[in-house]
Amino acid sequence: MKKIIVLFVGLFSVSSFAQNFELGKVSIDELKEKIHLADSSASAAVLYKTGKNYFELNSEGYFILVSEIEQRVKIYKKEGYEYATVEVPYYTGGKLVRLYFDKAVTYNLVGDKIEKTKLKSDGEFTEKVNENYSIKKIALPNVKEGSVIEYKYTLKTPYYMAFPDFNFQTSIPVNKVQLTVEIPQYFTYRRFLKGYAPINMEAETVVKNRVNNYNDSRIVFKGEEIKALKEESHVNNIDNYTSILQYELAATNFPNSVVENFSTDWESVAKTIYDDKNFGNELNYKSYFEKDLDPLLKSTLKREDRINLIFNYVKSRMNWNEKNSYYCNVGVKKAYNEKVGNVAEINLMLTAMLRYANIKANPVLVSTQANGIAYYPNRTAYNYVICAIEQENGEYILLDATSKNSLPDILPLRNLNWVGRMIRENKTSKEIDLMPKMISRELINVMAQIDAEGKITGKARDQYFDYNACAFRDYYLKMSRDSYLEMIEKRYNGVEIGEYTTNNDKDLEKPMIETYDFTHTNMVERIGGKIYFSPMLYFAKVENPFKQEKREFPVDFPFPYQDKYTFSITIPDGYEIESLPKALSVVMEENLGSFKFNISSVGKTIQVMATIDVNSSHFSPNYYPTLKDFYKAMIEKQNEKVVLKKV
Repeated sequence: MKKIIVLFVGLFSVSSFAQNFELGKVSIDELKEKIHLADSSASAAVLYKTGKNYFELNSEGYFILVSEIEQRVKIYKKEGYEYATVEVPYYTGGKLVRLYFDKAVTYNLVGDKIEKTKLKSDGEFTEKVNENYSIKKIALPNVKEGSVIEYKYTLKTPYYMAFPDFNFQTSIPVNKVQLTVEIPQYFTYRRFLKGYAPINMEAETVVKNRVNNYNDSRIVFKGEEIKALKEESHVNNIDNYTSILQYELAATNFPNSVVENFSTDWESVAKTIYDDKNFGNELNYKSYFEKDLDPLLKSTLKREDRINLIFNYVKSRMNWNEKNSYYCNVGVKKAYNEKVGNVAEINLMLTAMLRYANIKANPVLVSTQANGIAYYPNRTAYNYVICAIEQENGEYILLDATSKNSLPDILPLRNLNWVGRMIRENKTSKEIDLMPKMISRELINVMAQIDAEGKITGKARDQYFDYNACAFRDYYLKMSRDSYLEMIEKRYNGVEIGEYTTNNDKDLEKPMIETYDFTHTNMVERIGGKIYFSPMLYFAKVENPFKQEKREFPVDFPFPYQDKYTFSITIPDGYEIESLPKALSVVMEENLGSFKFNISSVGKTIQVMATIDVNSSHFSPNYYPTLKDFYKAMIEKQNEKVVLKKV
């Protein structure tokens, strides 16, 4: 009896939802709506989105996966016009795949009547991305503020190892969304629902496919009033937290056939990749580098020296073509001779050389930050490979030779994406933590003078260590000097940079140092004969990056860090100190971070020391209130004023 009740409720809910949405039935109320009721800042909103995945048999009796999407979008502002251009990528590298749009219409309210403008042929086109993928695009016509657009597209494909990802959440609010999935009895799929939006999954039911005379399992997923997924501070890839449903084929069991299993685990994925000739075979070649490496290796016997020698040799010889892959394209031999290669060619070459020097080195599969987190076992979860050296104590040294500025255990920031998977020579694999544990420091020393007119002049010296140094060299040293200084002047509004020098640009074992003279003319307030200024000058943070009342997904910092500031500020003649901010020490729970502020004066000089420690690179949403309050207290203290009065 309980099962019948659940089934009845599910069917009733589906029917109720369907009554609310039908293409072509746009209402005057929808067209009159000026702002989104739950999010007045929204430039557009998805009023309804329905999807359906099901199978049909083609004329030859083979299964075809059909994915249908119907969507209605309200445009509130000009910034929302971009949602009237729809792009759908699809595979075109093999058997025939069909993707087509229909029922694409723009609705506007003219007087008290609804005006319909249908999509014409010149508003639809196909763009070939590469030999395997294309994008079908439509640009809906006559779009204005207040328009409602809707469309449908259908994808028919013989490739059903995975369903197209279904997004329940987007960068604009979604009022109602529903996906129905119907799978024939011959298929078993694994499903993965990620994200933080509340999505309800109704009880699975079995229905008779009357056309083809087999049973389908049916599941309906629904969501309502889903908030826009907006970019927030300290998120390395917002797509990691988008609510998406993914299906992957686990097994087939066709009549008169044995069960065929496709379901896999990370061990199987790693082995499959290693067995590919463009991966594992490339690790076996050594003749191309022996004559160059042998003379170098004869000069040193220490293990650590051999590691550094080979790592630096590959970095100095090879140039990354900025192509990501764990598979070689031209192969390590050709890449070595031409001194340029993709990620796989450079780092598999590095691994092979280390093994040649009797160093226990293995490749590590990585999904870069831009590629997102690898949630479930599949080969496309990875797009990068680095090298790991196994230590006797069970620890690992991680290496990536694509960056000239990387060091052992100092990887390019693109690699810092939770975990990777190391594959040993015997094809076993192990999960490897990619996130840094060390604290990367930045030391800022400032000596400044304030004159009676409120003008501040001085000299700043900034030292960058470890990941800070690597990031600085990777990004800022590549900029022109003028562009970089202009960026600093914009960042610290009002500062003017004078003489500027850097040290240790290429000496990676030492901190990166920049030194410059500065002038600032709008940092000081002069009121009633008194002078007011922040003792941290233009380095004082003024805005809390954590503004939301609550946060549903984690806070990501690139790496744990310590920023340490030291100021020596000379006050103008004719003035004395009336008041100084008080010292402060704030410590987050579980030693996740701290802020310490101390200030003192000797004669005409004010001494300030401030230290910010963030001891973790990843904060779960549970710690968001703590982090928000921590930043609030820190920013308030940094902006308290020193008060000077005339003698």
